Amino acid sequence: MTEQPSSEPNTASTPPAATPSSATMKKPSFFAVVAFVLVLLALVILAWQWLNTRHRFNDLEQSLTQRLEQFSSNNQQSLALAKNADERSTESNVRIIKLEQQLAESRDQQESLQTLYLELVNNYDERVIAEVEQLLTIANQQLQLAANIKPALLALQTADSRLQHINSPLAIQLRKAIAKDIQRLQELPQVDVIGMSLKLENLTESIDTLPLVSDRHPKPLQPEVRLDEENQIRKLAREIWEDLKQMIRLERIDRAEPPLLAPDQTFFLRENIKLHLLTARIALLQHDENTYRADLDAADKWIRGHFDVRENATTTALTTLKQLSASNIVIQVPDISETLGLVSKYKLTLERSNNSERVSDRVNAERGQ
Repeated sequence: MTEQPSSEPNTASTPPAATPSSATMKKPSFFAVVAFVLVLLALVILAWQWLNTRHRFNDLEQSLTQRLEQFSSNNQQSLALAKNADERSTESNVRIIKLEQQLAESRDQQESLQTLYLELVNNYDERVIAEVEQLLTIANQQLQLAANIKPALLALQTADSRLQHINSPLAIQLRKAIAKDIQRLQELPQVDVIGMSLKLENLTESIDTLPLVSDRHPKPLQPEVRLDEENQIRKLAREIWEDLKQMIRLERIDRAEPPLLAPDQTFFLRENIKLHLLTARIALLQHDENTYRADLDAADKWIRGHFDVRENATTTALTTLKQLSASNIVIQVPDISETLGLVSKYKLTLERSNNSERVSDRVNAERGQ
């Protein structure tokens, strides 16, 4: 009786002590789950924001890259335009400098000519001699620089006509020298540069129509026409014989057969011949005899080597080349420096006589005072 009450309180007190501990263990686990979920959500949101921000940064980087590339291309175009503008500006400056120099030279020449004119007005002989000296200088330049006979002859004839009104001994001696120079120029052979240039131009245009040796074909033999009647066997035999003769033909060629040329090679062959003829034409205008003859010989060699010389067009072209090559384009022009020396001597004599007259006039004026 005494032991039971003591045991009951022990048994009754034990369960209540166990129940609070289990309740306390369940409550932290729930909050932990909620906190874990919240943390996980926060991490997910942060990750999404990071990815979104990363994506935006990538888009921004791509747009910046495209803009930088566009700016770089625009910058290169601007640099190219600026470079072209600088080059054009440099060329313009060079041209302006040249024009300024030419303008200054023309002004100097104009001033010198005006001064010369004012000085020549005072004396007719000095003016005439100065004009004659200028004409002889022009004639000498035409002869020595360009070998132009006609302009030089015209200048000498004009100078002789200007000296007709002067009867001094020096003027007569000068006219004799000019007459000798005119006679020597008239005796020189005339070179028809324009006619020869036109021949070269026509020859250049005809190169495309010249037939090649490789394009030549033998003419077919015409079958013999028999007036007498033949039987079928003879007619058949004659036809077979004619066909056999058409199968094989022998032709004599007096030179080595040139290689066959492709169409593009034929084009370049004709263009090379045209180029030689064009160079010969330029050398003709420059009076370069060595280059002129070398180009004509090269064109003649190419035509003889690759074109059919039996055709009339080829024969005409070779004949024209032979005539042009036989023509002289360089003429030994005479030297008129002796006549120029006489003009300078005459001019110096006139200046000395005028100076002496001025000095004597001044002395007489002083004595009169």
